[in-house]
Amino acid sequence: MKLKKITALLLSAAMMAGMLTACSSGGGGDKKYPSKDITVIIPKNPGGGTDVSTRGLVQYMQNHLEGSNFVPTNKPDGGGVTGMVETANAKADGYTLGAVTIELAMFPHQDKCDVTYENYAPICAQIAAPAALIVAGDAPYNSLDEFVSYCKENPGTVQMGNSGMGAIWHVATVQMEKEFDISVKHIPYPNGTADIAAALTGGHIDGTLADPSSFVSQVQSGTLKILALMADERSVMFPDVPTFKELGYDMVIRSWACVVAPKDTPAEVLEVLRKAAEETCADKEYQEYLLAQGIDPVSIIGDDCYEMMKADHEMFGTVLAELDL
Repeated sequence: MKLKKITALLLSAAMMAGMLTACSSGGGGDKKYPSKDITVIIPKNPGGGTDVSTRGLVQYMQNHLEGSNFVPTNKPDGGGVTGMVETANAKADGYTLGAVTIELAMFPHQDKCDVTYENYAPICAQIAAPAALIVAGDAPYNSLDEFVSYCKENPGTVQMGNSGMGAIWHVATVQMEKEFDISVKHIPYPNGTADIAAALTGGHIDGTLADPSSFVSQVQSGTLKILALMADERSVMFPDVPTFKELGYDMVIRSWACVVAPKDTPAEVLEVLRKAAEETCADKEYQEYLLAQGIDPVSIIGDDCYEMMKADHEMFGTVLAELDL
């Protein structure tokens, strides 16, 4: 009898210890997070800026999150809507994350998407690329003010490429028209910045407002030049290029991509992920990886990322309503 009682006590103690260990590890009784692969949904095609930066971020995060293995998967259908919605609707346990892009701040106001920034708990922004005013290297203007003067002297004739009517770079150009009381001709290239770059270097258009990462080689060769950036601060990649702000014009328009979790993901899981992301953003090797892709390194974590997404959602709501786009 004594032996049976001792055995029962030992089993009871072992069970209690196991419960305490499980509870202390987070995740409602699961093993210490992460204990299995983490899926990362990328709502864009392979090879683009969102894809490259997201894969780079999670690859380097594995060095700062013990036991992690991120598995990126591309789901670009619906212009990115499908992937972003799937992330929002995923089980909120930290094992399905996703990238969301600037379109998340625009699509709800264009009746293209029901989800907004409120459906997510942000981990980190891996891109926050400003709109860059890019023109031909031999263009007769070498500054923002000279470009504006040229547009005023030649109303409606300067041809500006964009990624589609109602898309971010078209909106940026329209905002510039409004700010400076100028008129330009909008030329859409729905297939993206590669076509814009080809048209610009070929002399088919006069300029564009776009993410400068797609034009690095042409700028470095002198074929193209950047006159100004719609950013809060100067670029690491283009330190000699002034911002609209420092030139006296309070215009900040950026194209971002953020890794997020579904909104109800446990706080302890978010803390683990955000800490790993913060350490990754400070990692020199990761920064060099981004610069090699033509992407300015940023460190926008957690609540700061949420506030950026919220601010742009509100800004585009106002702008798109005014433009009726």
